[in-house]
Amino acid sequence: MSAPAVGRFAPTPSGRLHLGNLLCCLLAYLSARSQGGRFLLRIEDLDVPRCPKRLSDACIEDLTFLGFDWDEPPLYQSARTDVYQAHFDRLREMGLVYPCFCTRAQLHAAQAPNLGEREPVYNRACAHLTPAEIAERSRTRRPAMRLRVPDAEVAFEDAHFGAIRENLARDCGDVIIRRSDGLFGYQLAVVVDDALSGVTEVVRGRDILASTPRQIYLQRTLGFDTPVYRHIPLLMDAQGRRLAKRDRDLGLPALSRTMSPEQILGMLACAAGILDENRPATLDELTKRFDWRRVPRDDLRLPCTPKHA
Repeated sequence: MSAPAVGRFAPTPSGRLHLGNLLCCLLAYLSARSQGGRFLLRIEDLDVPRCPKRLSDACIEDLTFLGFDWDEPPLYQSARTDVYQAHFDRLREMGLVYPCFCTRAQLHAAQAPNLGEREPVYNRACAHLTPAEIAERSRTRRPAMRLRVPDAEVAFEDAHFGAIRENLARDCGDVIIRRSDGLFGYQLAVVVDDALSGVTEVVRGRDILASTPRQIYLQRTLGFDTPVYRHIPLLMDAQGRRLAKRDRDLGLPALSRTMSPEQILGMLACAAGILDENRPATLDELTKRFDWRRVPRDDLRLPCTPKHA
């Protein structure tokens, strides 16, 4: 008998949660709970200046308002620098890490953007610097640290979108795992945290899908198991516009003034195909009704425009 699933929701508290964030949380929660599994909350506040404590607290307040619960105290990435440093050191000892002095402008000038993520594929301009060159450049600029990736394909089966393949060297290039300001990169932190927290299922938006092969490579390199990935369609407003944190009218603070938690959950469940009509619903009811086969692959639209908007 397999162990119960362990799911998680991992918001970045750089702004208040909007309905797209909440849809991701809802599907991750329902998937874990419907399997009799555990659900964790991780606050991805690595970039402390952009993610102040007041926004982390507001995120937890918003989730509590809707009735979500989690099985362990929230994990804050800002308190885990030593953990990331230990795994960074392991990668460096393997000879897989090197300093990169390229500026953002240089990266974009060097090569046309990768169409998948609209970011440049790194050309390894700093991959073969000599110790003397590194010392000289370090006098005027603190480097970022990159992870060497192989010229090899990483393939995996996304449990919602199907087969995904990416050649790491060709499609993304060497990955930044520590920024020039000293903060550890998302790719390293998320891999370490998922593994050490025992996460077995990752539910997140398809906009992060291209990151997954890089994370799988990191998992294999560090000796971690790979969780099941389910990348979900993005949520659009009633006019077909993608939601973002700038859409304050569709953020929870605005919605909660005119809608109950059950109305908000029901609206999200209807958009995701879990309910056949837009009506109030509780998390308990939705957990009993949940089935991944009901969730479309195409991007979703809200069934209506909230009354206050």
